[in-house]
Amino acid sequence: MEQAELQARRVRAMRAWTSFVEQGDAAEDLVRPEILSSWRRSEQADVERIGEAPLADEGEALAYWRESPLQAAVERIEAELRRTAEDGDLVVAVTDPESRILWTYGGRVMRRKAESVNFVPAGRWDDRSAGTNALDLANRLGVPSMVFSAEHYAPMVHNWVCWAAPVRDPVTGEQLGVVDLSTTWDRTHPIGLATARVLARLVESALPVRGAPAAADEAELGEPGLDLTLLGAVEVRLDGARLLLSRRQTEILALLALHPDGLSLDQLHALLYGDAAVTLSTLKVEVSHLRSALSGQLASRPYRLMMPVQTDVETVLDLLRAGRVSEAVHAYRGDLMPGTESPVLMELGEVVAVAIREALLADPNPAAVVRYSELVPHDSEVIEAGLRAMGSDPHPSRALLKARLAVARSRHLG
Repeated sequence: MEQAELQARRVRAMRAWTSFVEQGDAAEDLVRPEILSSWRRSEQADVERIGEAPLADEGEALAYWRESPLQAAVERIEAELRRTAEDGDLVVAVTDPESRILWTYGGRVMRRKAESVNFVPAGRWDDRSAGTNALDLANRLGVPSMVFSAEHYAPMVHNWVCWAAPVRDPVTGEQLGVVDLSTTWDRTHPIGLATARVLARLVESALPVRGAPAAADEAELGEPGLDLTLLGAVEVRLDGARLLLSRRQTEILALLALHPDGLSLDQLHALLYGDAAVTLSTLKVEVSHLRSALSGQLASRPYRLMMPVQTDVETVLDLLRAGRVSEAVHAYRGDLMPGTESPVLMELGEVVAVAIREALLADPNPAAVVRYSELVPHDSEVIEAGLRAMGSDPHPSRALLKARLAVARSRHLG
């Protein structure tokens, strides 16, 4: 959208807002009915002059998040959500049905802007708390919603544009909350609302199955023991049944799986938190919850898993060691636990990513390069190697790789 057009639209929104603030219903013909209704609720709540959204009890919000199926869904697609935020310098948020924020991730610039107005976990963004916004409208109306510039009632976010779409349980139809994308008004894009819809559908597709008997999951009959998917979308299964764990509990599992001989409390703390100021008692509580989830199959002194364990990380590395590069790329689903702050897991993730890349540069099987470019679309060097490996023979993926190469090069130039 042209900047002149956006500027004109912003001026119209400001005039409508000013008209409402000064003359009430004089703005009736200047804005959409749902915006006007929300302005009236916001006016009654006297939120015009607030500088930040109020915060709900952070402990309660965290407890709700840990029990919500939204947490499991977001963890499975977190890499995609983070990539969307970083590529568009957006802040992505997931809320409960009352527009209380449960999870956010922001690009470099928007992260700071979001924090300044409490657009953070536990932030209350219903319109009676923070004024008109897209999160509240999407939750209230049950449809994708957009709020641009001064359509927000509170001036603290007049420089924002927000798009939000509801997330519903595919089985029960229950509305669980919304996914919201926010950025500055001058970065408004016509596909913003469509992107919010796509991300909401992505969250829905990653939700754990609810409303079905527990035996249904167990009937999937995985191999006995613990199966950890850590690359890309994170998932934990015990004897074939999916476990819903917090990110921290999954990180502990990953570290124990990588150290089958066990870890002392101090060792586990160092590998998990690094230099962060986190108490040993906090770690003990996390381990206790994890032991319960594993039906007691976690020994102490040292901490050690008492069952067979397999991880997709080990699978990928074993395939690379055997020279089976194409199979390794197929098993590689992306970054290791995206967003982890464990120094050991971050380092291992880098090792796996570099090993995959170097193996492809040495053996650029075209099909494997196509698969890799879906996960790492801006690695022009690997894509070039794949195109060279095709030679002059016709190949069905040549056009696709050329297109991705053009995009990757333009990104580097930008």
